[in-house]
Amino acid sequence: MAHRPYQTSHPWIRFGINLDRASPRLWSLLGQAVAFCEQVSGAVLPPPAALGLFKTYLVKGAKATTAIENNTLTEEQVAQVLDGTLDLPPSRTYLAQEVSNMLDAFESIHSQIEGGTPPRLTPNWIAGANRRVLEGLQEQLGEGVVPGEVPAFPVGVGRYLGAPREDCGHLLSRLCRWLDEDDVPGPETTPHESAGSPEPNDAPGRPTHNAFQDPRRRRMAEGILKATLAHLYIAWIHPFGDGNGRTARLVEFMLLSRAGVPSPSAHLMSNHFNLTRSRYYLELDRSSRVGGSGEDHARGDVFGFAEYALRGFVDGLAEQCRYVERLQMGLAWDHFVFDTFRREKQTRASRRRREVVFSLSHAEAPVKKRNVPTLTPKVAQMYAGKTTKTLTRDLNWLVAASLVERTADGYRARTERMKAFKAGQD
Repeated sequence: MAHRPYQTSHPWIRFGINLDRASPRLWSLLGQAVAFCEQVSGAVLPPPAALGLFKTYLVKGAKATTAIENNTLTEEQVAQVLDGTLDLPPSRTYLAQEVSNMLDAFESIHSQIEGGTPPRLTPNWIAGANRRVLEGLQEQLGEGVVPGEVPAFPVGVGRYLGAPREDCGHLLSRLCRWLDEDDVPGPETTPHESAGSPEPNDAPGRPTHNAFQDPRRRRMAEGILKATLAHLYIAWIHPFGDGNGRTARLVEFMLLSRAGVPSPSAHLMSNHFNLTRSRYYLELDRSSRVGGSGEDHARGDVFGFAEYALRGFVDGLAEQCRYVERLQMGLAWDHFVFDTFRREKQTRASRRRREVVFSLSHAEAPVKKRNVPTLTPKVAQMYAGKTTKTLTRDLNWLVAASLVERTADGYRARTERMKAFKAGQD
């Protein structure tokens, strides 16, 4: 095969990964990621709560993906973009356009997958993703930048320069063949190939490491790994005149979602990159360096970037699982409280006590007795004109019913009772 310019300028772009070289830490992180994704997928939530979870992380994903590119909209403002209620001065409307582009793209991918027509990773799809993230932003683009097209001039970020322009189309085709047509990223080419030697075989085969025997878990693990590699390789190739980072994160989201990662979870890797932005650019820069000597002279640090990405992904998933657990706990608690009072005679006292329980449930810390009547406007209205004896009777009744606990710091709702098998709970 004819020698191509990128093989000399970017010898780390090799379209192969020998998973036998992966560290135990990487396999552990991948296993944890799959387990957490299954936990989120298996969460039982009523439709309104599930929709709320979907929107919460859709907003986080759009904010993170654009914030890395210095979009300054807050999470609240991104939520307003989603709702169509954000009002910005003309000089800042492009910020909302950037966010809107990502929200539309995420929702389109989600709808396709939910509808049973998942996208295929092709050079045309990647070019379309770039057009989508840059739609309506012509005034913000540099001269000669055409969304979805490889420009004639070099493109880079910081001190990094993307692959030679004449190779970009070829490299995107190779990337798509490698990740979308092969079952998994296969073994790397032999370490004795020089930077100027012919390209490795397009069909690298299956890795010898087989840590995921269950087909569904294996598919998800492969998808997570492919999403990480796709992000890295698009950053390495850097084909488009602008929006390469957003395009890489959109490809990442598509591959994660297509592999069965729940939509709320598919935003977490990009959120990690944003939260650790300086480390993100450091890892991208480090991954592409031609380092070492001898057999390692042409290798980029694929595993270093993958471990960094997976570590943050797992941390985000663990936090998301706790968030989902709190949602489920809150819903179970609400049902339990309603059921408890349903068995009581419906009086002003019972309605007042129920409202106190719900108000205490949302308090971040125990509430002093004197502050209970002012927890919410509704509670204040219910206690208007009542004496402290009424408050005392109400609180004593709630304590006796095991709905509220009296502590040294005040009163708190006993929401932990929803953990049926937690030691020490009744």
